[in-house]
Amino acid sequence: MARDLAIDLGTASVLVYRLGDGIVFDDATVVALDALTNRVVAVGEDAWRIIGSGSGDVVGVRPLRDGTFTEFEITQRLLEVVMRRAAPGRYPKPRVLITIASDSSAVERRALEEAVEISGAKQVTLVEEPLAAAIGAGLPIQEPIGSLIVDIGGARSEMAVVSMGGIVSGQTVGVGGFDLDVAIHDHVRDTYGVAIGERAADEVKRAVGSAFPMGSGKAALVVGRELSSGNTVEVRLDEVEVRQAMADPINRIIEAARRTLAEAPPELTHDVLETGMFLMGGGALLTGLDLLLSQECEVPVHVAESPRETVVRGAGHMLEHLERYRTAFQLERSGRR
Repeated sequence: MARDLAIDLGTASVLVYRLGDGIVFDDATVVALDALTNRVVAVGEDAWRIIGSGSGDVVGVRPLRDGTFTEFEITQRLLEVVMRRAAPGRYPKPRVLITIASDSSAVERRALEEAVEISGAKQVTLVEEPLAAAIGAGLPIQEPIGSLIVDIGGARSEMAVVSMGGIVSGQTVGVGGFDLDVAIHDHVRDTYGVAIGERAADEVKRAVGSAFPMGSGKAALVVGRELSSGNTVEVRLDEVEVRQAMADPINRIIEAARRTLAEAPPELTHDVLETGMFLMGGGALLTGLDLLLSQECEVPVHVAESPRETVVRGAGHMLEHLERYRTAFQLERSGRR
């Protein structure tokens, strides 16, 4: 029996749902490469550990940029490792359903299909990410009711009004959780003359980051390298300071959500005003983002349960009923039938 898989291949992380078993893989979308041989040494958190050990022969690579992969060979090798871990043992080649950005070109779609096929799939089906997200959130997308999805990933955010099994209006903005990290990094460098790492900025965001005034009085200590002396120093960052540092990328997400709602047909806009906006993706975990979106877009905002897993759970549900969804949504399929 084949172990069919649904894959949410994101810029920040890869999640895999195995038919009959649920989510079986959740790791960072990063690859550690041997700089001399270009061999994949490790992927995910294992890769981060090796990179962090300071080995000069190993470099870290994120094969996806802005939600699409720019390193075909490295992405293919990453997928091969992921699929081998998610479906180990001697089983027939699996069918794979994989999510893709709604604004992906035909060339990008075919390249993703080829990468998954080379990695060991018998058959590949592509599904647009907002549709999988809506299904994962349990929304009635096949009914004549408008639902507004806001999915905030690592390097991009997708907004879509979905209805009758399709995307009616949508916006994609090249900003996500990584941009919030960069904003914190740049603030510390420009204000204090201290350089901090990518992961340190992410830890600050998680510890004290917020999109809306919360009045918590929280602060975080971050260790970095003073640019003028090269010495290791400690910087204290409070909640207000971090929120102000992240304001620009957050405002870009807000504006894209407002444009998506404004461009939807009036009857669907009315639905959204009543039912609200559904927030998902790793960025949904930012404290107060739901409050700011609700205030700026003037709609109720609902944060999905386990927002990082919403897309892959929706894709997994589609995998369980693949023929039905393929007919209803005219999903793209490649590989042996």
